[in-house]
Parts: sequence; C-alpha cells; structure tokens
Amino acid sequence: MTVNNFINSIKGKTVTFCGIGGSNLPLIDKFKSYGAKVSARDKRTEEQLGDTAKELLSKGIELKLGEEYMSDINEEIIFRTPGMRFYMPELNKARANGSAVTSEMELFFDLCPCKIIAVTGSDGKTTTTTIISEFLKAMGKTVHLGGNIGTPLLPIIEQIKEDDIAVVELSSFQLISMRKSPDIAVVTNLAPNHLDIHKDMQEYIDAKKNIFLHQNAFGRTVLNSDNEITKSFINETRGRTYMFSRKEHLLNGAWLDNTDGTIYMAVNGLDTAIMNKSDIKIPGNHNIENYLCAICAVWGLVDIDIIKKVAKEFSGVEHRAEFVREVNGVKYYNDSIASSPTRTCCGTLSLYNQKIILIAGGYDKKIPFDDMGKVVVEKVKLLILMGATSDKIYNAVINAPEYKNGNPQIIKVDNMEQAVKTAYEKATDGDIVSLSPACASFDLYPNFVARGRHFKEIVNSL
Repeated sequence: MTVNNFINSIKGKTVTFCGIGGSNLPLIDKFKSYGAKVSARDKRTEEQLGDTAKELLSKGIELKLGEEYMSDINEEIIFRTPGMRFYMPELNKARANGSAVTSEMELFFDLCPCKIIAVTGSDGKTTTTTIISEFLKAMGKTVHLGGNIGTPLLPIIEQIKEDDIAVVELSSFQLISMRKSPDIAVVTNLAPNHLDIHKDMQEYIDAKKNIFLHQNAFGRTVLNSDNEITKSFINETRGRTYMFSRKEHLLNGAWLDNTDGTIYMAVNGLDTAIMNKSDIKIPGNHNIENYLCAICAVWGLVDIDIIKKVAKEFSGVEHRAEFVREVNGVKYYNDSIASSPTRTCCGTLSLYNQKIILIAGGYDKKIPFDDMGKVVVEKVKLLILMGATSDKIYNAVINAPEYKNGNPQIIKVDNMEQAVKTAYEKATDGDIVSLSPACASFDLYPNFVARGRHFKEIVNSL
C-alpha cells in the first residue's frame, strides 16, 4: 500500500492510541490531520499527564484515562505502545471483534518506500544502529534513524524517498507482533532480558527472530557467531547470511584476526582487510563486535575508506561508557545504558586494566545475576548498590566462588545522590568510578537517559 492510499483509507475511521508518549504522541496529531476520529488512552490520570492531557483535549482528542483505560476498546484501528503486552486480553478481544491492532513501527514497515536496515539484540543495539547510520551518511546517503533509538519515523513517512535508507533499532516488544522483516536484518547478540514482560526466554527469542523470519530470498541477515543463541538462527534465514566473530576466522562475514588485530570481511572465503582494531576510537571488545556487525550490514553499500574514517572519528553514543569528568584524579563514567548483567560484564567491566568502583542496581527484570557476581569479584574494588535489585546483586557477589570478605567492599545506598557521594568519599587518586547498573531504571527513573543525566548532573556538581 502506498502512503497516499493509506492516508485516504483512514478518513473518518476511529483510531485509538494506547499509551500517551514516545512513539504515539506525534502520531496523534498526524492521524487527526488525516481526518481520522482520534482518541488516546493511558493508565495515568489527567492530573498525572499534566500539560500533555490539556494540550490533547484542546485539540479535540478524546481521552480515556486511569486504571480502566483499556475497557470498551473497540476502535477500528488500535495502536499499542511497544511496552504493552501484545497478548493482553483486551487486545485479543479487540482483534477477535475485527479491530486492526498495530504499532507505529509495524505500520512504518508496511508503508516505507525505501530500503530498511533494522538492528535488534540484547546489548549493543543503539551503538551498532548509530555506526551503521554514520557509515551511510558518510557515503552521502539520506538516512532516517529511528525506532527504539528514540525517534518515531511514521510521522515523517511522507517525506521519505525511495532512494533514502531507514536505519532502525527494534526491541523485542516492537518485534513480537511484526510480520514483515527489513531488507537487512541484524542481531547483535542474545542473553536473558525483559523476563518481567515476556512469559519466558523462548518468547523473548521468538520475538527477536521476527526481524529475519519474514525476509525473502533477496534479504540479508547478520548474526553473531560468538553467541550460541544467534548462531543457531542460521538454519532459519532465507537470504544472504553474514556472521561476525571476534574469535574465529569466518568464510562469510566480518572477523577479527587476534594475532595482529586486523579486521577482515570474508565473502565466499575471500578475505578483504578493512582496518586494525586500533583504528576504532571507542574502547572495549564489545565495540569491536559492534563494528564487525555494522560492517556486515553495510557491505557493498559503503566503501572501505569510509568505514575506516568513521571508526577513527566516531566518539560513541551518550550513556555508553561515556566519560563525564575527572575530579581529584578520579575519572567518572556514565554507562547508564547497561540495563542487563551481560551489558555491564561485557561492557564496563571489560574496559579497564584496574579494579573499579561500580555503581549498580535498579529495576528487577527477573534476570539472574550469578554470572555477574563472578565478574564483579574479579573487576571491582568497591560495589555501590541501589534500587530494587540490591539484594539480588549482593547475594550473587558474596556467593561467587572467589569472593572474600571485603573483596570487593559492598555498600548499599538509597539513591543516586548517596551513590555518587559514597564513591566520591571512598575514591582515591587514579580510581575509576562507573555507573553501570546492570538493570533497567524504572524503579527510580522513567528511563536510562534520565538516570544517566541525573548521574552526570551530580558528578558535574562535585
């Protein structure tokens, strides 16, 4: 369906948006302008929504708010926010009654006129998505960057041209209901995550697989050869499949030669040298993996000299091992994006050649911390814990085989102010302090961005 045909088809139809914010807010105005009868629903009250509710009401948008916001849902088109359970009873009933239940990203995939490159995974999604977009922009392409990375793309669908490229980050919540896959599908890695929302690990994995399952023979899939789960997907891909590896020589895909640090791209067993890992400006083995992954995604679209140029110049994304400042010889880093144990272990705890002061803890996504406990004992001198998972992480560390009393020292605090204050008081010249929570932020903050910026505000005020 073309964009114009879709716009003409929804005039006079009833459309409701479940969840007021993020990807839905810009769409409410858009669909109103298309002539649809628009309403919006949210669990929050009018008072809690504040100015947003007032603005929507002033535009003639009907609001259904509070605990019963999903009752009587029967509009012709229903947009769910990504974090809403796809199989919740109210949505199941609406589908059974003939409502079209969709989301901003699903409809974008249906209407997008240009090539789509999509990235998912447990860790590294945003950095990899950003690197891919930087490669393409440096080649002179018009790139539309969005999805889970923070920018809804459906509101600008009328501006997107056939020769442009959309580069999108997709979460499992967005993918669970997707029945269309991108031209190039990328899976960075998979490990237990979001088990507070998904009924089990298998549902989480199955949601992620939708990124490539609906490709045709002309699609491309990029998979992590060093991750057991993603490596197993190769039997289910349809188009060209490239793997990437930091550990082994591949016949098809990007790989790192650990003897001299050269990064190669192999196609049918023929290796092409791209650059050395030392050319990559952002630190850490996980970022080498992000580049290997991104190279596979853009191979044939981007010149080698452009890949190398971007690697040397790109300084990273906010909240990802981001240097904040140095105070009294102590360096402070913001890694608020680390919302899972694997992200903290493979990221922050792999970066430094010394034991660090780690601030961790947050919302409980029902993920085990046992493996993280072992890494903390090896890599951390002082562990400062806050949030709902404090006790879980504490127990994982003290029960680790190598743990000895006081190694690491563990201090529990109530909030970020106390965490930074404790780190500031305990740190000595040459120490490294990193916020890398290994958990989501929702117990204390609306998202990891708010958490990271609060941390930076406190550090900058020391």
